[in-house]
Amino acid sequence: MKDYYEILGVSRDATGDEIKKQFRRLARETHPDANPNDPGAEARFRDIAEAYEVLSDPQKRARFDRGEEFAGDLFSNFGGLDEILSQFFGGVGGFGFGGVAAPSRRGQDIAVALDLELAEAAFGVSEEVSFLAPVVCDVCEGSGAKAGHIPSPCSTCGGHGQVQATRNTFLGSMTTVQECPTCRGRGSVVEDPCDNCSGAGRRNQEVTLTVEIPPGVDDGTRLRLPGRGGAGEFGSAPGDLYVQVKLLPDARFERVGSDIHHTIRLGMAEAALGTVIRVPLLEGDDIDVDVPAGTQPGAVFRLARKGVPHLRRRGRGDMLVNVDVAVPDSLTEEQEDALRQYATLRGEQPLPPKRRRKRR
Repeated sequence: MKDYYEILGVSRDATGDEIKKQFRRLARETHPDANPNDPGAEARFRDIAEAYEVLSDPQKRARFDRGEEFAGDLFSNFGGLDEILSQFFGGVGGFGFGGVAAPSRRGQDIAVALDLELAEAAFGVSEEVSFLAPVVCDVCEGSGAKAGHIPSPCSTCGGHGQVQATRNTFLGSMTTVQECPTCRGRGSVVEDPCDNCSGAGRRNQEVTLTVEIPPGVDDGTRLRLPGRGGAGEFGSAPGDLYVQVKLLPDARFERVGSDIHHTIRLGMAEAALGTVIRVPLLEGDDIDVDVPAGTQPGAVFRLARKGVPHLRRRGRGDMLVNVDVAVPDSLTEEQEDALRQYATLRGEQPLPPKRRRKRR
């Protein structure tokens, strides 16, 4: 004996509303029209429909709970199943997959890349982008017909944009609604097409737009401009424009999130004795940074709120000044003598000096 509660995936004390909600979900998932390549879809859908037929009827449910079996085919009367499906999904024949009159043919989405300097991405900028996209024909204004002509109602679908198709299934004769193949769901046909767009109502051309880049965008940020993509067919909604940000390399800074890194090179004496060094800022100005005596290679000075503004919240990141101590790779005789004297005072033991060639 089939367990209809298990088939529907509901508890034995489920309410009528819970049973309806579960059947609606499972029917959409398992209906053969939604699973054309699944040979087991019909059997699963039949079990689900049968379980709902029993559990949704209080008398049949009570009989099932008492352990009674149902003889014969519950669906010998296919009109009953059509009525059930119609209550849930509407459309001709009860289920109505694809039964949408005059479907919207939304315009295509367009993606463009935009190269930005680090400072432009940090503080925001207005930039122009150009791309090729379908636009509404300026001659026929999107109708697709010549001037003085209007599209005619489609003779195949009578102007409805859809046609009915009846087929035999395991549930009996089922009627579905499909897009009209002649007018492609529009409900009308163009008999005298516009010469400018060949009846399409659109034509490709280069589009130039000014895009406002918000402060704080980073490499790889994708900005969506709704409705600024390709024009839709015959008055349908346009697509969206996606602007992909690409940051150009900066010789001064490396960006990591909202922080920026800058490297300074100090001489050994500067690191040991301390110094003041000029450091560039994103804004274009310079700032003095005090380097204390005894600064070691790899030291990092943090300049608070001198980094990149946060994209979706207040505040800025920091600027991190990384210290690199430069070791000279060549010395004059005087420099070497001074350095060896320093080494002696420090108790260090460098290699002995190379014998210098005497000048003639």
